[in-house]
Amino acid sequence: MLDAKWVREHAEEAREMLANRNNDFPLDDYLALDAQRREALVQVEELKEKRNAGSKKVGTMRKAGENTDALMEEMRVLGERVKELDDKAAGIQGKLDDLALRMPNRPHETVPIGKDEEDNVEVRRWGTPKEFGFEPKPHWELGEGLDIMDFERGVKLAESRFTVLKGAGARLERGLMNLMLDMHTTQHGFTEIAPPILVNSTTMTGTCQLPKFAEDQYKVEKDDLWLIPTAEVPLTNLHAGEILSEADLPKYFCAFTPCFRREAGSYGRDMRGMLRQHQFDKVEMVKLSTPEKSYDELEHMTNCAEKILQALEIPYRVVCLSTGDMGFAAAKTYDIEVWLPSQNCYREISSCSNCEDFQARRMGTKYRPADGGKARLIHTLNGSGIAIGRCLIALLENYQNEDGSVTIPKALQPYVGGMEKVTA
Repeated sequence: MLDAKWVREHAEEAREMLANRNNDFPLDDYLALDAQRREALVQVEELKEKRNAGSKKVGTMRKAGENTDALMEEMRVLGERVKELDDKAAGIQGKLDDLALRMPNRPHETVPIGKDEEDNVEVRRWGTPKEFGFEPKPHWELGEGLDIMDFERGVKLAESRFTVLKGAGARLERGLMNLMLDMHTTQHGFTEIAPPILVNSTTMTGTCQLPKFAEDQYKVEKDDLWLIPTAEVPLTNLHAGEILSEADLPKYFCAFTPCFRREAGSYGRDMRGMLRQHQFDKVEMVKLSTPEKSYDELEHMTNCAEKILQALEIPYRVVCLSTGDMGFAAAKTYDIEVWLPSQNCYREISSCSNCEDFQARRMGTKYRPADGGKARLIHTLNGSGIAIGRCLIALLENYQNEDGSVTIPKALQPYVGGMEKVTA
């Protein structure tokens, strides 16, 4: 969440920020509640001072043998009024806290201002899309033709947007997972974590999934636990409520987990194939950093995700998201978009974001500077390293052959038992 003092003192800047983010947050309601809360607190302090003065006067009068009944009654009434105002301030604070959890992060000054994805700015490209001597097939036709994807049984076992991978399809997904984890841990300095995939509401709130995006999540009502939408949730919360030492930063974590999203509001989009699933596998990267170094860490994290696609020799581009397309918690985001021949365009395969202190303020995660000064909020970063299902899609489409077979990239072959090609 944002610093309440900043919002109060920079109301017009906050209003402009919300407009740039296409966000309908009720800023006027927030500011009005904040003013009411502060007014109530001022009244409480004034009454407490009056009550304290009265208490001292009671003592003085008793020593002098004077009757204190009238003054004691006045103090009783003051006490009740103080309690009423305390309760009022607490009620207002609760409403403020709920509103504050729904206000998006401030974009970094380098983020392009725009309404949607059309205003994203391309940063760079890598690789050249392959020229096919035939009409390239979409991944779902390739997967069904090779008998490695079963969409009908995914629906039978669950519902739409669930898929069964089998044989070489399951082997390829497992191989991609191991390739990614090996590269991130041995080449990029990340510590591998195997986190829970069910987390509590406090954890989901810490990384901004709650309360605003509750409808997008899968919840186990009986236990008040949530299936994670990404490993960002448990990884970022590992040090929630802690004060770290600056000497221990930055911290790099990565994890492979299944991810679960309702995809609320996306029905009708990407219904064919595996591009938009309710359950998908992903390797996630998370960093905890000092504020001074967090944007260098964002560049490094994005590069780490790119290295996966470079190893697999799959063309991609990197774009900087505009204010209108950026996620709720992010201050700046780079999307990596992979080339899909069947669609003749680039599609997102990874998002790498710096959330600055937005999540840390919710989680209460700080660090103690090396000079021993006051504890400061850390900066949190997260990025897909990368989405395995979408990587499998890109691999099938970019490495397809005219006969429907798919060649395995050399970097992946050691992770799939030396398999060089998938054939029907």
